[in-house]
Amino acid sequence: MNAVQCRLARVAMGWGIRDLAAAAGVSSQIVSRLERGEQLRTRTLDRMRQVFEAAGIDFICDGDGFGIMIRRPHLLPLTDPETR
Repeated sequence: MNAVQCRLARVAMGWGIRDLAAAAGVSSQIVSRLERGEQLRTRTLDRMRQVFEAAGIDFICDGDGFGIMIRRPHLLPLTDPETR
């Protein structure tokens, strides 16, 4: 997870910096440092990434670029199949 992916994921979830910090058990300054592009400890990054992944965010990185994908693990059908 890089700085841009963190910000994208946070905004996609509707979370502020403090929300992510609280969920990951880190300070808001740590989240701000990451989003500014500073290097963090691997353990700290892993903790934040795990919080996002548990909330349904996947991080994408390939040779052409990077981004996020928002999973919707338990979507209910829009209509009842029996009423169609």
